Amino acid sequence: MIADDARTRILERLRAAAPVTTDVAAAAPMLSRRIDAHFDGRRAMNAPADPAKLADAMQTALQAAHAEVWRTDEAGWPALLADRLAADGVRRLLFDPQGPEGAALSRGLPSTVEAIAYQRPIEDWKRELFDTVDAGFTVARSGIAGTGTLVLVPDARTPRTVSLVPPLHVALVYTDTLHADLHAAMRAEHWQDGMPTNLVLVSGPSKTSDIQQTLAYGAHGPRRLWVLIVERGGNTASAAVQAQALGEPA
Repeated sequence: MIADDARTRILERLRAAAPVTTDVAAAAPMLSRRIDAHFDGRRAMNAPADPAKLADAMQTALQAAHAEVWRTDEAGWPALLADRLAADGVRRLLFDPQGPEGAALSRGLPSTVEAIAYQRPIEDWKRELFDTVDAGFTVARSGIAGTGTLVLVPDARTPRTVSLVPPLHVALVYTDTLHADLHAAMRAEHWQDGMPTNLVLVSGPSKTSDIQQTLAYGAHGPRRLWVLIVERGGNTASAAVQAQALGEPA
């Protein structure tokens, strides 16, 4: 009781010293409009606006960060990725087979690549996960073209572990979900209405230069990142385009 009384007195003194006002709340909409106007002006002068230019910018930024990138379409990406996984020697791939992209990928995987679903608590298979899984596949909610950033929203079937633990992270992002910059993504996706409990921004493979200022990959996550930039519909992933992406003669 004494402790409760003391706490009450302290809080009362604090409230009296700094009375609550509505100035901050009243100023918030005006500040938001000023921020919007600032970024709208920057995009009008510098940033690409149409989906094709956004995809070009996304690819350029990702490649500058040492990611491997392929441009394809909905019909072509499963076969392209299956061929790449087989050629790279991936034997165990962690992903959600229940989602539409996971189901499409499952149908096209060669027999040499084992599909693994995340169905157990990490404590039950941590050693297997860290020692035997070669790659993890995720579908990005969106992408930020200006920085080559993937926006991932983990869930129970595709937790953050899928994009963090395997040495190779494979991500798919659709061209119609690309934004010019972080502000555009936040506004278009209404982040202010409620953030997910876990939001992951990926801009290239994991890297650090903490040790002797020497850049090293894979210190805190995957050392390699593959990204499929996928156009819904269309016919961008012809046999010739896929062969070129695989480094084979068309």
